[in-house]
Amino acid sequence: MVDDNELVRLRDIAIPAPDGEAKARALAAAMQAFDLDEKISPVPQGMPAGLRLTERARKLWRDIMQRKLIATPAITALVALPIAGYAAFEMLKEQPPVIGGNHGKVTETVADKPAAQKPAPNQPAINEPLAAAPAKEKKTDADNERRVEDEAQVAPASPPKTELSRSDDQTRQQNGTLKDYAKQAPEALPAPPPAPAEVDQLAAGGRANAQAPATAMQSAEIPAGAVTDSKLMVQPAPMPADQMQPQEENRDRIETFKTNPVHETAQDPVSTFSIDVDTASYSFVRRSLKEGTLPDPGTVRVEEMINYFPYDWKGPDSAKTPFNSTVTVMPTPWNEHTKLMHVAIKGFDVKPAEQPKANLVFLIDVSGSMDEPDKLPLLKSAFRLLVSKLKPDDTVSIVTYAGNAGTVLMPTKAAEKQKILAAIDNLEPGGSTAGEEGIREAYKLAQQSLVKDGVNRVMLATDGDFNVGQTDDEDLKRLIEQERKTGVFLSVFGFGHDNLNDQMMQTIAQNGNGTAAYIDTLAEAQKVLVDDASSTLFTIAKDVKIQVEFNPATVSEYRLVGYETRALKREDFNNDRVDAGDIGSGHSVTAVYEITPKGSGGEQVDPLRYGQAKVDNGGVANADEYAFVKIRYKLPNEDVSKLITTPVTAANEVKSFDEAGVDQRFSVAVAAFGQKLRDEDQIANFGYDRIAEIANAARGADPFGYRAEFLSLVRLASSLDGNK
Repeated sequence: MVDDNELVRLRDIAIPAPDGEAKARALAAAMQAFDLDEKISPVPQGMPAGLRLTERARKLWRDIMQRKLIATPAITALVALPIAGYAAFEMLKEQPPVIGGNHGKVTETVADKPAAQKPAPNQPAINEPLAAAPAKEKKTDADNERRVEDEAQVAPASPPKTELSRSDDQTRQQNGTLKDYAKQAPEALPAPPPAPAEVDQLAAGGRANAQAPATAMQSAEIPAGAVTDSKLMVQPAPMPADQMQPQEENRDRIETFKTNPVHETAQDPVSTFSIDVDTASYSFVRRSLKEGTLPDPGTVRVEEMINYFPYDWKGPDSAKTPFNSTVTVMPTPWNEHTKLMHVAIKGFDVKPAEQPKANLVFLIDVSGSMDEPDKLPLLKSAFRLLVSKLKPDDTVSIVTYAGNAGTVLMPTKAAEKQKILAAIDNLEPGGSTAGEEGIREAYKLAQQSLVKDGVNRVMLATDGDFNVGQTDDEDLKRLIEQERKTGVFLSVFGFGHDNLNDQMMQTIAQNGNGTAAYIDTLAEAQKVLVDDASSTLFTIAKDVKIQVEFNPATVSEYRLVGYETRALKREDFNNDRVDAGDIGSGHSVTAVYEITPKGSGGEQVDPLRYGQAKVDNGGVANADEYAFVKIRYKLPNEDVSKLITTPVTAANEVKSFDEAGVDQRFSVAVAAFGQKLRDEDQIANFGYDRIAEIANAARGADPFGYRAEFLSLVRLASSLDGNK
């Protein structure tokens, strides 16, 4: 307890008179600190005292967190806690906590002050007016007045401005101005050395933040007659920038292939290949360009890009002849020394009333990787569109596979549309990918509902690999080949990216007598499963092969544009055991050869030193032909092939490229675009602008906007490829 008499005695003690020498020393120190602070430091020059130790620790933590230097909570714990501990240790070492209130007192904080000095015995209270510096100070009185006026502005702490805070009305009153005391000061002590400049901190992640105000530690109240110096608060060390997250590995499996070479007709006059009605490549290219990157050359199959578009080729008159061929010879727009031989095939278009019953099994991948917006959700929307296209007596079954396969919907008539749609809507992703087991289960269901002379097809929808069961492409190929003998065909629809197994899709679609399509948007689903439903579902000819024999007397060299993955041996053409592509109802198939006429001067292969091989062309009757085109096919329910032949003569030729039909010219523009994306030598000097010019001039009727979209893709590729 404190004696009341003692308090009365202390109250009556006279206040010591101000000491001019002490005021001069204090003023000199303040002026020096102000000059330095004006250049480099936004540290507040006074803080209200009275915070408890716990409040100081809380304030310290808040200031550290406001700097946003912490990259992760783990780093926060490792870095901030030791700093807080060290700061607390320094505060306790500098002075013990004071029990009791400090109201009415102000503690001066000088951020850049040197070690504390012992005060003179008659040192005035800290809240008394400061003495002025001697006349030898180089600053003028007017400058000093301006600085004092700036410092005297009392406002809430708002960095980087400096303030002097006081806690009661008595301390806010000044007994005189700095100018008056400057005239009375006898001499000034040397100014303290300059304090180090603060260093801007960088926020985690490498981005620079605005400079945060420095935070000074406040000292507690001490007995009268002593001077309080405080040290700069220990600043947290800059945190290392966040490491960049590694980009996700692209796990797409794409079959790479070499571009078809130029063949010398005298040595190799025959070209043989299987037709290809797939369209997946065009969708790959479109998605890549719209995402701002040029496509991988392995994803660019020129024939699939050409065959993506509908063409108005002349079709057959009846279903007895499943398709008709049209051959046109025209000048090459990218090489004045060569010509293009354009072979167009149009399948018979089955009328809706004549379409056979369909028995469809939806084989749907619901593995964990399908849990993305462009995969299972898009797949469900796509198959809903297909269900709406079916006739009431068509049959639908649904098999799913993840860690294992399961039947979601037993064979159900399309008339029960709501039941089918409900089964689709209830599909959820999860698990690994047991595709081989799913294929077996799907074929089993298809056999249970087999429609004689109808459409029996498994429709596989997936995003990637089969990683459970038979996962090798060759094993899957043998499985599909075995099952297709039962009359059940298989088509593949790819969804999503970064995990797509295009190579597997091509393998099982080719050997399942089906097609491969890539669905990246709902609009593409509408095209494949609704607009082109007839050609997707109803096969009019299977194992369709093309063989072209060129006449060495008129053609020196030739090369086939595209179809690299569909090449066949010469002897495979007449072998009915060799599988080939199928044509659906109304399908259009196009093949383009670039040929070098004899004596044109455009040959790329040097002539033989010892003369060319002797050529026997069978007589002068055929000497004027460019080539002889043969097409072999089987009807869907037959195993013996039939043959169609077409000689190519001058009657098939047009004098200028512009005289060719609109569809021929547009398909050539698409062929040029595909070769350009593959960076093929023959098209290197043919710019995107010329491709766009040809396509725009041959745009023709475009009811669905496919050709308009193609022009936008050409412009995108031009920009991404440096306008070459």
